[in-house]
Amino acid sequence: MSLTPERHTELKRLAIQLRRHVVESVHYAGAGHLGGPMSAAEMLVALYFETLNIDPEKPRDENRDRFILSKGHCSIGLYSVLALRGYFPIEELKTFDAIDSRLQGHPDMGVLPGLDMSTGSLGQGLSPGLGMALAAQLKKQNFHTWVMVGDGDSQEGQIWEAAFVAARYGLDNLTAILDWNGLQQYGWATDKGYDANDRLAPQDNPGERWRAFGWHTIDVDGHDFDAILDAFAEAKSHTGQPTIVIAKTIKGKNISYMENDFAWHSKPVTDDDLKQAQDELAAQEATL
Repeated sequence: MSLTPERHTELKRLAIQLRRHVVESVHYAGAGHLGGPMSAAEMLVALYFETLNIDPEKPRDENRDRFILSKGHCSIGLYSVLALRGYFPIEELKTFDAIDSRLQGHPDMGVLPGLDMSTGSLGQGLSPGLGMALAAQLKKQNFHTWVMVGDGDSQEGQIWEAAFVAARYGLDNLTAILDWNGLQQYGWATDKGYDANDRLAPQDNPGERWRAFGWHTIDVDGHDFDAILDAFAEAKSHTGQPTIVIAKTIKGKNISYMENDFAWHSKPVTDDDLKQAQDELAAQEATL
């Protein structure tokens, strides 16, 4: 997909703004997940500003594209892009994780417009996604369903049950996106016991596994807008199989002290942490 230089710059700016809202919201709430939303920022922006057929004024339109965040603990990333897209005021992000807020720690479709599924328990996002895609196929509707999964999310058996069924029905109107940042919250046990500094990869060769389940696979740099949008376009045009976009990403991307540090999967943000993150993001925005 060809973007004008101006549009390319605007998408980069939106990703920076998303990351800023994530860190500020988690700081204000005193808790929340950061590493995963940071790794998914470009993909969320690409979806909501270029790919999805959606209208914030009509969040329940029957013909809209659907998006499910299976790794629901990264909700603040989804809330941030929804706010940027105009589903609700950006100021509402300050209520993140408050007891009476619409922006709960895990997405609740019953209270917030723009959400197509409530998620939280890992592994439970792909099943409703395939149900939506199958319903569209049976009803001869042309909306596309997108589901973002993560590393730990993909270790749940329900993901693979859904993967099998989606391929069996040839759901080419279903695309999964693997945010493959290589760091889940907890590592694997080793012969030395649990050692936080000796962490095995959450999964090896995910493309090989998904192909074995009958999916079309696309490997992509999950922080490159041109590559992401080309992959999304290919996923929409591919026929006969569901597609998974395997996006190699960096956990904590664009915040120096968070990058590739599993400890920032979920961690309170101090005043100093916030200031450094804001300064780094401001410097990145100034170079656009």
